[in-house]
Amino acid sequence: MADTNAMAEIRGIDIDKLAKGFADEELVLKKFVTVSKTSAREIRWYQKTAGFLDTTDTTGITASQIANISFKARPFVAEQSWTRVPSYVRKYFVESPLLTDEDIRDCDIDILATNVRDLVKAVSNQVDTRIYNVISESLTPVNINTAAATGTGWDDTTTGDPIKDILVGKQNIRTYRYSPEGAILYIHPVEHTNLISWLISTKGSSIPQFASQKVETGVVMEILGCKVVVSTNATTDYALIFVPQRAATWKAFTPITSAVIKDPGIGTKIRVWEEGEALLTDPRAVQLITDTVT
Repeated sequence: MADTNAMAEIRGIDIDKLAKGFADEELVLKKFVTVSKTSAREIRWYQKTAGFLDTTDTTGITASQIANISFKARPFVAEQSWTRVPSYVRKYFVESPLLTDEDIRDCDIDILATNVRDLVKAVSNQVDTRIYNVISESLTPVNINTAAATGTGWDDTTTGDPIKDILVGKQNIRTYRYSPEGAILYIHPVEHTNLISWLISTKGSSIPQFASQKVETGVVMEILGCKVVVSTNATTDYALIFVPQRAATWKAFTPITSAVIKDPGIGTKIRVWEEGEALLTDPRAVQLITDTVT
């Protein structure tokens, strides 16, 4: 039976809802950054200088110049500083080949749903990668905190110590007055494997409760107050710790969107796109651990 105009519209709405549903499942890092809208493709924003006003990291004034000041003495002048940073919206855009009406109607596979899912994954994967690159400064740290892993890495059972590395990362973040409790530990599956192996095989006898419980679940959900997120979008030989909803912001110009392009009597194309940009607003709320693999 041929589609009426109303049925064609309903099909388009269903596909659009389906695309957004897949996007919610696939967007990993976007869940851990602040998301806000932008009405312009050029974004002018300010990166705050981290730290309190009584540290040399900001104005050069020290705590002793604020505390216990002599009576009638004039106060030292302290002010926060910001760096103006321009950014530009990026577009992520992909479409399916022409799916014939015949294939859509009688193919054993639901090719519409399959294509929507995979196209959304393609777009959301690139958005995820962009957020990772911004937060990690493309693994070439300039403004974020960074330190090399202890010994020769997390796969070294003799000198490696991932627990110490995570604690040092939290300590560095806390130095700039950010709370690292509930921070995200974003790692590649290689680091995840090495971390689990180190905790169970190397230190299992020292942490018997961890060894027994985590073997059952198979996944580290939280460690040292950090939520562990494992993704192939992370780069092996690195581990990233950052404060969620604080370290970075995703400025959305166009949210994940889909369109159904029909060529009557021939077939259908599905088009998916998203526009936005990630901003590293609080770089000192981030720690990059390098050299995690021997």
